Amino acid sequence: MREALSLARRAAQAGEVPVGAIVVKNDIATARAYNTRQQSKDPTAHAEILVIQRASMVTGDWRLIDTTLYVTLEPCPMCAGAILASRIPRVVYGAADSKAGAVDSLFGLLNDRRLNHQVEVRSGVLAEESSRLLKSFFGKRRQQISERCESG
Repeated sequence: MREALSLARRAAQAGEVPVGAIVVKNDIATARAYNTRQQSKDPTAHAEILVIQRASMVTGDWRLIDTTLYVTLEPCPMCAGAILASRIPRVVYGAADSKAGAVDSLFGLLNDRRLNHQVEVRSGVLAEESSRLLKSFFGKRRQQISERCESG
Protein backbone atom coordinates (compact mmCIF):
# COMPACT_ATOMS: atom_id res chain seq x y z
CA MET A 1 0.00 0.00 0.00
CA ARG A 2 2.93 2.32 0.59
CA GLU A 3 3.92 1.92 -3.06
CA ALA A 4 0.34 2.72 -4.11
CA LEU A 5 0.54 5.88 -2.00
CA SER A 6 3.79 6.81 -3.72
CA LEU A 7 2.02 6.43 -7.07
CA ALA A 8 -0.85 8.57 -5.79
CA ARG A 9 1.66 11.31 -4.91
CA ARG A 10 3.02 11.14 -8.47
CA ALA A 11 -0.53 11.55 -9.75
CA ALA A 12 -0.99 14.66 -7.61
CA GLN A 13 2.28 16.13 -8.91
CA ALA A 14 0.96 15.58 -12.44
CA GLY A 15 -2.29 17.41 -11.59
CA GLU A 16 -4.31 14.20 -11.40
CA VAL A 17 -6.60 13.10 -8.57
CA PRO A 18 -4.12 11.27 -6.31
CA VAL A 19 -5.09 7.62 -6.56
CA GLY A 20 -2.51 4.89 -7.04
CA ALA A 21 -2.95 1.17 -7.60
CA ILE A 22 -0.80 -1.97 -7.75
CA VAL A 23 -1.59 -5.56 -8.70
CA VAL A 24 0.50 -8.10 -6.82
CA LYS A 25 0.89 -11.77 -7.71
CA ASN A 26 3.08 -14.16 -5.72
CA ASP A 27 4.37 -11.23 -3.64
CA ILE A 28 5.63 -9.48 -6.78
CA ALA A 29 4.18 -6.24 -8.13
CA THR A 30 2.90 -7.21 -11.57
CA ALA A 31 1.62 -3.78 -12.60
CA ARG A 32 1.40 -0.22 -11.27
CA ALA A 33 -0.71 2.78 -12.26
CA TYR A 34 -2.16 6.06 -11.12
CA ASN A 35 -5.04 8.20 -12.37
CA THR A 36 -4.40 9.87 -15.73
CA ARG A 37 -7.82 11.24 -16.66
CA GLN A 38 -6.61 14.82 -17.13
CA GLN A 39 -3.53 13.88 -19.12
CA SER A 40 -5.22 11.29 -21.33
CA LYS A 41 -8.58 13.09 -21.59
CA ASP A 42 -10.12 9.69 -20.87
CA PRO A 43 -12.84 9.46 -18.21
CA THR A 44 -12.07 5.75 -17.72
CA ALA A 45 -8.38 6.31 -16.92
CA HIS A 46 -8.75 5.49 -13.23
CA ALA A 47 -5.78 3.87 -11.52
CA GLU A 48 -7.67 0.59 -11.08
CA ILE A 49 -8.67 0.31 -14.75
CA LEU A 50 -5.14 1.09 -15.93
CA VAL A 51 -3.47 -1.33 -13.51
CA ILE A 52 -5.89 -4.13 -14.45
CA GLN A 53 -5.13 -3.56 -18.14
CA ARG A 54 -1.39 -3.60 -17.51
CA ALA A 55 -1.53 -6.69 -15.27
CA SER A 56 -3.53 -8.52 -17.93
CA MET A 57 -0.90 -7.67 -20.53
CA VAL A 58 1.94 -8.83 -18.25
CA THR A 59 0.25 -12.09 -17.27
CA GLY A 60 -1.17 -12.73 -20.73
CA ASP A 61 -4.61 -13.43 -19.30
CA TRP A 62 -7.69 -11.35 -18.57
CA ARG A 63 -8.33 -13.52 -15.51
CA LEU A 64 -6.19 -12.10 -12.73
CA ILE A 65 -6.66 -15.01 -10.35
CA ASP A 66 -4.18 -15.33 -7.49
CA THR A 67 -3.66 -11.56 -7.38
CA THR A 68 -4.32 -8.74 -4.95
CA LEU A 69 -5.23 -5.23 -6.01
CA TYR A 70 -3.98 -2.48 -3.69
CA VAL A 71 -5.56 0.94 -4.23
CA THR A 72 -5.47 4.10 -2.17
CA LEU A 73 -9.18 4.96 -2.57
CA GLU A 74 -12.28 2.79 -2.44
CA PRO A 75 -13.14 1.77 -6.02
CA CYS A 76 -16.05 3.41 -7.84
CA PRO A 77 -18.78 1.39 -9.64
CA MET A 78 -16.80 1.32 -12.91
CA CYS A 79 -13.66 0.07 -11.22
CA ALA A 80 -15.55 -2.42 -9.06
CA GLY A 81 -17.05 -3.81 -12.27
CA ALA A 82 -13.58 -4.18 -13.80
CA ILE A 83 -12.34 -5.92 -10.64
CA LEU A 84 -15.21 -8.40 -10.88
CA ALA A 85 -14.74 -8.91 -14.62
CA SER A 86 -11.03 -9.63 -14.20
CA ARG A 87 -11.69 -12.12 -11.38
CA ILE A 88 -9.33 -10.42 -8.93
CA PRO A 89 -9.91 -12.35 -5.69
CA ARG A 90 -8.65 -9.78 -3.17
CA VAL A 91 -8.77 -5.97 -2.89
CA VAL A 92 -7.06 -3.85 -0.27
CA TYR A 93 -7.94 -0.17 -0.21
CA GLY A 94 -7.12 2.87 1.87
CA ALA A 95 -9.62 5.71 2.15
CA ALA A 96 -13.37 5.24 1.91
CA ASP A 97 -15.19 7.23 -0.78
CA SER A 98 -18.52 8.50 0.54
CA LYS A 99 -19.45 10.00 -2.85
CA ALA A 100 -18.61 7.18 -5.26
CA GLY A 101 -17.47 4.14 -3.27
CA ALA A 102 -18.87 0.91 -4.67
CA VAL A 103 -17.25 -1.54 -2.24
CA ASP A 104 -18.58 -0.44 1.16
CA SER A 105 -19.68 3.19 1.19
CA LEU A 106 -22.53 3.47 -1.33
CA PHE A 107 -22.70 -0.03 -2.80
CA GLY A 108 -21.36 -3.47 -1.98
CA LEU A 109 -20.64 -4.68 -5.50
CA LEU A 110 -17.62 -6.81 -4.67
CA ASN A 111 -19.61 -8.98 -2.26
CA ASP A 112 -22.98 -9.06 -3.98
CA ARG A 113 -24.00 -12.73 -3.99
CA ARG A 114 -26.17 -12.15 -7.07
CA LEU A 115 -23.01 -11.74 -9.14
CA ASN A 116 -20.84 -14.59 -10.38
CA HIS A 117 -17.71 -13.50 -8.48
CA GLN A 118 -17.11 -12.15 -4.99
CA VAL A 119 -13.98 -10.50 -3.69
CA GLU A 120 -12.25 -10.59 -0.31
CA VAL A 121 -11.93 -6.97 0.82
CA ARG A 122 -9.69 -5.33 3.38
CA SER A 123 -10.44 -1.65 3.88
CA GLY A 124 -8.84 1.18 5.79
CA VAL A 125 -5.19 0.27 5.17
CA LEU A 126 -3.23 3.52 5.50
CA ALA A 127 -6.60 5.25 5.18
CA GLU A 128 -5.54 8.34 7.09
CA GLU A 129 -2.54 8.93 4.84
CA SER A 130 -4.61 8.32 1.69
CA SER A 131 -7.36 10.62 2.90
CA ARG A 132 -4.93 13.36 3.87
CA LEU A 133 -3.36 13.25 0.40
CA LEU A 134 -6.77 13.57 -1.28
CA LYS A 135 -7.92 16.40 1.03
CA SER A 136 -4.69 18.31 0.45
CA PHE A 137 -5.00 17.91 -3.33
CA PHE A 138 -8.61 19.11 -3.46
CA GLY A 139 -7.89 21.93 -0.98
CA LYS A 140 -5.12 23.23 -3.24
CA ARG A 141 -7.36 22.86 -6.30
CA ARG A 142 -10.17 24.86 -4.63
CA GLN A 143 -7.67 27.55 -3.63
CA GLN A 144 -6.35 27.81 -7.20
CA ILE A 145 -9.89 28.15 -8.56
CA SER A 146 -10.71 30.79 -5.97
CA GLU A 147 -7.56 32.77 -6.82
CA ARG A 148 -8.41 32.64 -10.54
CA CYS A 149 -11.95 33.88 -9.86
CA GLU A 150 -10.66 36.76 -7.72
CA SER A 151 -8.06 37.87 -10.28
CA GLY A 152 -10.23 37.31 -13.33
